[in-house]
Amino acid sequence: MNKFFVVGFLMVAGSIFSADNEVYIDQSGATVDIDVEQLGSGNLIGGTASIPGTVTALDLDVTSATIDINQIGNLNKFLGDITSDTYTGFFEFDGDSNTFNIQTDPTNTFGADNSNIFVDVTGNTNNLTLNQATAALASQLDLDWIINGGGNTITASIDADGATNYMNLDGNDNNVTFDGDGYAGQFFKLEHTGGSRTFNVNQQSTLDNDWLRIISNGSNGTVCVNQNDQGTSTSC
Repeated sequence: MNKFFVVGFLMVAGSIFSADNEVYIDQSGATVDIDVEQLGSGNLIGGTASIPGTVTALDLDVTSATIDINQIGNLNKFLGDITSDTYTGFFEFDGDSNTFNIQTDPTNTFGADNSNIFVDVTGNTNNLTLNQATAALASQLDLDWIINGGGNTITASIDADGATNYMNLDGNDNNVTFDGDGYAGQFFKLEHTGGSRTFNVNQQSTLDNDWLRIISNGSNGTVCVNQNDQGTSTSC
């Protein structure tokens, strides 16, 4: 197994000196264990559409992976492609206006089966996007979110049979968009506290059952739910 650990620090002395950390990872092989921690603001783990230093990659082409990412600070970015059959991911972000944008096995190289993903976010106005198995269906996914803060945007597109998606969301003005596709059914549970929320849920398991549970405590906002197993088209 390949294993590496990266720690990044940002130091600022008034307006005299400032620097952003950038991490470039391009890994292939059977298994890999990756642990990356960045402290400070304006840091980047590339890379789909990486910038500011034109860093590309975070490109993982492996059959099995364990990935632990911690970014503590504001305006940080974690971007990239994870091409793996099975992986365990722990992604933690503490701060405001951070960007998390990951797609898993977008070309259906391995199938993205049996992944276990945990996303832990504390902060406001963060933009979080997770696309799992975007080119073909995967088998099984255990996805958990814990998000504390307001004004966050969460977008998840899950193409997986038998996926479970649990989201615990606490804060005002949060926006959740979830699109789930598959043949063996999916389960999505959203527990929320806060006002002025917007939830858009599409579950479209072909000729199978989908399960949805939303518990929301707060005032104002809109909720749109569309469940369709190849029946008559519906919309909100």
